[in-house]
Amino acid sequence: MKTRLVTDVPRLWGEVAAEVAAGRRFAGMFGTARPEGLLLSAHLAIPGGVAPLDTLLPAGAAGYPALTPRLGAAFWYEREIGDMFGVTPEGHPRPEPLVLPLPPGDARRPRPGQPGEPRVIEPDPRALPLHVIGPGLFTIPHGPVRSGVVESIEYLVETPGEEIPHLNMRVFYKHRGIEKRFEGMTPGDGVLLAERVEGPASVAHALAYCHALERIACLVVPWPAALVRALHAELERLACHLDVAVRLADAAGLAVATARFGWHKERVLRLVSQACGSRFGRGVVVPGGVSALPLTGPGELLAAIGRLDKAVSADIESLMGTASFLDRLRRTGPLSPERAREHGALGPVGKGSGFRDDARETRPYDAYSSLGLRPPATRGDGDALARLQVRVDEVAQSFRLLRQVTDELAEAPAGPLRDESGLRDGRAIGWAEAPQGEVLYDVRVAQGRIVRCRPRSASFHNLVLMHEVFAGDILTDFPFIEASFGLSIAGVAR
Repeated sequence: MKTRLVTDVPRLWGEVAAEVAAGRRFAGMFGTARPEGLLLSAHLAIPGGVAPLDTLLPAGAAGYPALTPRLGAAFWYEREIGDMFGVTPEGHPRPEPLVLPLPPGDARRPRPGQPGEPRVIEPDPRALPLHVIGPGLFTIPHGPVRSGVVESIEYLVETPGEEIPHLNMRVFYKHRGIEKRFEGMTPGDGVLLAERVEGPASVAHALAYCHALERIACLVVPWPAALVRALHAELERLACHLDVAVRLADAAGLAVATARFGWHKERVLRLVSQACGSRFGRGVVVPGGVSALPLTGPGELLAAIGRLDKAVSADIESLMGTASFLDRLRRTGPLSPERAREHGALGPVGKGSGFRDDARETRPYDAYSSLGLRPPATRGDGDALARLQVRVDEVAQSFRLLRQVTDELAEAPAGPLRDESGLRDGRAIGWAEAPQGEVLYDVRVAQGRIVRCRPRSASFHNLVLMHEVFAGDILTDFPFIEASFGLSIAGVAR
């Protein structure tokens, strides 16, 4: 999509708000440091693509009129812009740091897009305030180090006892300066970093990044390569959805179900490793196509997928027939359909609340336009159970797609696996549907090097909604709500 430059910030926000009111989805915003000032960019999801709208904040400006009062979905995006560039979104209801808290007076900022700035700055958690204070209220810190194999995040549960009037999240422990690390890399090397932005969605990030490069250079991905991409994307989806089942079963104390779904996830990861040499599917997706066909033959792949489908389906049926388990999820962590649509909630979080915008359907890429997704039924209850049911539906859909892709790979004619016409300078947006929802990459290349790469994960877009879903819930509901969101903190903090 062609970038449109708007004359000033108020006019840009007016256009964004008008587009959202007309039914477009707000897909994010970010900044880029330029010699002449700060370039503010907003993304709007439209049929068939993602449209960027830009405006320039003059050099030396200390702030700009905030978008958040007009569009609540910008809440975290504007706080992140403040962290990255040191500008204040004036009128923002809570402009405190999000991914990079620094002491008062510390002027250091990464300023992505501006050469020479530090790649990684250590966050200072002492710079963050508490929110709920008063007689009888106290704060329960949960994290950043917790039992089990979980990512580093600190939840500050501010409560008078059992109810949770406010949840504060400190996500910066996983901040790695990803956006600055992209700068100066060759486009070909950039895919290695894209795969490591968010480990559970390595394939989706590689796809979105490569789609951006392919749009810049007008590359055409060969059909066998498009099938291989879909194969690894659906295997990744299976592994992530099974991981959510593991965490929910563990929260409910179902030891057998926890072990069974953990084993199924392990079998999927081993199948991925046998197919490409990496349990995360890394090294497969490259600009213009894929690096190689699966090391596992189509017949062996089909047999393994069939065995997995049979075993997983049987255990899902048992789990979803366990009344005590379902009772813990029903009406837990509800997100209303109206709020999901207003925010543009992505992936299972949005689909579980009746809002569906799956990039494989609305903005199809690679082989998906020819596979026939047949979307599952919409779930509208918005609670932890609805989010799990969405994943159960998608597991069945992934198994069907995997069979179809493997059959078509067996019949695909031999030929090149990538378009090697060469990469070019320019800017484009790429997207892919990760297990957590839509991933976006806004990439700019100049003189054969990346000068700006902005990854936006579904985890970043969705996690802010966890602030809102605890109404009526108590402390023991916390692990169910967190697991049902199924997000990655690395994808938030970057």
